[in-house]
Amino acid sequence: MLIYAFLCAVSFFAGFIDSVAGGGGLLTLPALIAVNLPPHIALGTNKFQSMLGTAFALANFTRTAKVVWKIAAIGVPCAILGSILGAKLVLFIPPSFLAKIIVVMIPPLALFVFFSGRMYKISIRGISDSKFAFWVITPLACLMVGAYDGFLGPGTGTFLILILVFFSRISYLNASATAKTFNLASNIGAFFTFLVSGYVFLPYAMAMAGFNILGNIIGSHYAIKHGGEFVKKGLIVSLSLLFIYLILKYF
Repeated sequence: MLIYAFLCAVSFFAGFIDSVAGGGGLLTLPALIAVNLPPHIALGTNKFQSMLGTAFALANFTRTAKVVWKIAAIGVPCAILGSILGAKLVLFIPPSFLAKIIVVMIPPLALFVFFSGRMYKISIRGISDSKFAFWVITPLACLMVGAYDGFLGPGTGTFLILILVFFSRISYLNASATAKTFNLASNIGAFFTFLVSGYVFLPYAMAMAGFNILGNIIGSHYAIKHGGEFVKKGLIVSLSLLFIYLILKYF
């Protein structure tokens, strides 16, 4: 019962963070490993509760018209394909190499967020009219981040938000909502890949899912109420947690 209580509490807080700026997997994945689940099963189990929580957060953002569906439509298929490839790959390749690459990327990304005042002013003007960003960068980014989500996962939503804000020039709140479509797609692709391979522990997954959904619902309401600045602060926190987690785990 203590294990279930611990996992459910972590899952609720992770859902709240994930609905705002991504990075909920930073909490749930280590928690599952901490209760002695093998890494591959921890990855598969984590995908189930993350998938359901993201779906509810996306529904909440959709009701308030925060999702930019024009961008979502072009990236979702790529996110699914990428996550399937990433999940298949992780069954054979240790994730430590990819994690070290991510660690190297985090400091410049954090600096980018801290000094993004000018970018934020540009982003609220509307969707970028760049065809290259729409037809090339968005699909490619979703494919790559989707592959990372299937391969490891923590921080996927955070990276997607940064990509949307920087290249599509939409606000942080719209980017957070739109990123949920990609994140849900990659979660679905990775989850079914792990499920078919027998790497999901459903008792933990189902218990955590309910609390993750609750956290996502509350977090998305809070993000909508407080706007882009709140999402930006959550984004910085997520990046910091991701950096600390990966440093401790892989170095």
